[in-house]
Amino acid sequence: MLVIAHRGARETHPENTLLAFEQALAGGATAIELDVHQHQGELWVIHDSWVNRTTNGSGPLSWFSADKLKKLDAGQGEHIPTLKETLRYLSGRCALNIELKGMDDIALLLEHLDYAITHCHFTHEQLLVSSFNHHWLAELKRLHPAIKLAALTANKPIGLCQFAQQLNAYSINVDIDVIDSEMVQDAKMRGLKVFVYTVNRPQDWQRLHSMEVDGIFCDDPSRAVDYFSPSTTQYPIWPKCE
Repeated sequence: MLVIAHRGARETHPENTLLAFEQALAGGATAIELDVHQHQGELWVIHDSWVNRTTNGSGPLSWFSADKLKKLDAGQGEHIPTLKETLRYLSGRCALNIELKGMDDIALLLEHLDYAITHCHFTHEQLLVSSFNHHWLAELKRLHPAIKLAALTANKPIGLCQFAQQLNAYSINVDIDVIDSEMVQDAKMRGLKVFVYTVNRPQDWQRLHSMEVDGIFCDDPSRAVDYFSPSTTQYPIWPKCE
């Protein structure tokens, strides 16, 4: 079972910060999920389009200049990192799931993926891009066919995982409240990996393990790594499709 640190070790450290990412790695996680919003020509690592919940600021991202965003306190002395800053910091030490939350320019993301590989010691096999906006994913695949895509869903579609297969996705990332054995088996039949969010209870870890899902997103990854050890994936790449 692959344990993916959900926004880093967010149960114990400020989410989507370098500190949370470092703590996730220290706890044994080999994959990290983070969220990005585009603003003022940068990709900012933050889940919400407003800063209220995760910083000492108030208002939408669009109210802030880049300098003012950098001055916000994201907790424990951390700030909102840019994606480039995060890529340099992680330096290829883990697999990375970049979730697109707000995006105007797909080319900007492609520049960042190239930067990760050419300057930050990542490989293509370590990078996964996910989104609920499947139009963005389709455009990414058109522009960069080799990219690994993860199709996010919070529901169980009529066609099950057909939509992810149509996107030529690597995985389907599914809400824990809708995943079931039928959906898992359909994904496997289509050659898709199955990652489930957000899974923080041992009872759910065991249930999903018995359903043969490939990975879970967890807010306290060290606990899940300990639970699954030594069966937890030990290498900082996404599992290969059979």
